[in-house]
Amino acid sequence: MHPAAPPYAWDPHLATWAILTSLTVLVVVGHRRLLVRSGRPIRWTRRQIGAFAGACGASVVALTWPLADLAAHWSLTALVVQRLILVLAAAPMLLCGLPYDVIQWLTRPAPVDHLLTRLQRPPAAIATVTVLLVGSMTTWLVQAQSSSALARGLLDVAMVAAGLVLWLPVLGGVPGIPRLKPVVRLAYLVGQAVIPAFLSFALILSVHPLYGAFAHSEAAIGLRPLNDQQIAGFVSKLTMLLVLLSVGAVALARVPLSDDESGQEEPLLWADVERQFERADRRHAKGSPGRAGQPMGQAPSTTGVPVDPDPEAADGSDRSEPSWPGVEPPDNDRPR
Repeated sequence: MHPAAPPYAWDPHLATWAILTSLTVLVVVGHRRLLVRSGRPIRWTRRQIGAFAGACGASVVALTWPLADLAAHWSLTALVVQRLILVLAAAPMLLCGLPYDVIQWLTRPAPVDHLLTRLQRPPAAIATVTVLLVGSMTTWLVQAQSSSALARGLLDVAMVAAGLVLWLPVLGGVPGIPRLKPVVRLAYLVGQAVIPAFLSFALILSVHPLYGAFAHSEAAIGLRPLNDQQIAGFVSKLTMLLVLLSVGAVALARVPLSDDESGQEEPLLWADVERQFERADRRHAKGSPGRAGQPMGQAPSTTGVPVDPDPEAADGSDRSEPSWPGVEPPDNDRPR
C-alpha cells in the first residue's frame, strides 16, 4: 500500500516529542527528589548529563522527521539505520547518562534486580539481543510498524531494551552488577557482532524483495526494493562489526600490563555493597526461615556479606572488589 503523503512531507511528530520531553522531565525531577530524600546523595555529573543529552539527541534523530518517516513507509535501509542508532548510540548513552540514584531506585525491586543479574551473563544477553533484533525484522512485524503508530512505538522501545541488554555487561552502571573483564568483554562483543547479524546475509543474498512495506523505495531514495534491501543488509552487518569490535579492541588495549596496574581496580561503591545486602536478605528470607535464633527477612550475622562462592564468576564478570567488612558508606557516593 502506497503511503498517502510524499516521502519527505514534513511531520512534526508531536507525540514523539511529548513522550521524550515527559521522560526527560521525569528523570530530572526524580533525581532532584532523590537528592533531597537520600542520606547519601549522589550527584549527577557533567559527564553523565552530557551522555544523557546525547541519548536524547540520538533518540530525536531516530524517531522524528525525516528518518522515522522513511523507516516507517519507504526504505528498509532507513529502518535499519534507525534501529542501529537506538541500539548502538541511544541505549549506551542512556545507560551511562542516567543519574546513578535513579538507576539505583529503578533497579531495586527484586524482580528487576533478578532479571538484570540474569541478563548480564553473556549467553543470556546474546540470546536476548538476537531474539529482539531478528524478531523485529520479521516481515509481519515490519508490515505492522509500517501501518500502526502503536506498533512502531512498541518496536522502538524493544530496540532500546535490546541496546540496554547488549551494553549492560560492557558498561555496567547498575548497582551490584560488575562489568566483564576486558578479554571476556571482547569475546562477548564479537558474539554480539556476529550472531544477531546473521539476518544480514538473508537480506544480502535474497534474489527477491522480502518486505512489501517498502515496495516504493525508489520514489524516496532512488533505489529499487531489492537494492535497498541488499544495502540494508550491508549497513547492518558492517556497522555492528565496526562499532562492537572497536569497543572490544579499546577494552583489550586497556588490559593491565603489570602487577602494579592490575591492582588499580574500579572503586567499590556503597550502592554495590548495599545491593548485595539486599540480595542476601532476600535469599535468607526465602531459603532459611527455620534457622534458630535468626528472624525471617533479616540478613544472617556474619563477618561479611554472602556472595557467590566463586569470586571469578563463570560468566567472566570482574568481581575482584576489596573485602566488604571494612567498607564504610561515603558521604557522597559517586557513580563510576
